[in-house]
Amino acid sequence: MNRLTVDLRPGEYALARLPADAEPPVLPVGDSLVSVTRTPEEISVVCPAAVAPAGAKVDDGWRLLTVRGPLEFTLTGIMAALAGTLAAAGVPIFAVSTFDTDHILVKEVDLGRAVAALREAGHDVHS
Repeated sequence: MNRLTVDLRPGEYALARLPADAEPPVLPVGDSLVSVTRTPEEISVVCPAAVAPAGAKVDDGWRLLTVRGPLEFTLTGIMAALAGTLAAAGVPIFAVSTFDTDHILVKEVDLGRAVAALREAGHDVHS
């Protein structure tokens, strides 16, 4: 895998779960990642912790690492390389992919270990 450039984004993020039949939330985006995904079983939301939807089951304390993109769809193994490196370091992740790039959320308590593992694997991590 080639060296990737990964940006540590500011602020705390939350993962939220709403029932599948709930109205999808409309959240302010600003400079933050907001992802709303509906499946037949749930609505999952990734957003800044301060705007997590009311009434949702919320897990906060996450930090966001974003691979600099855009990435071509023909590239393979990017998420596998990052996830494998973090798994080997014992860092749980929540992954989100978008049209342009990949994003990985790690718990704040694991952030130092995550950054060290990615750097040791040869990736550039910038805050």
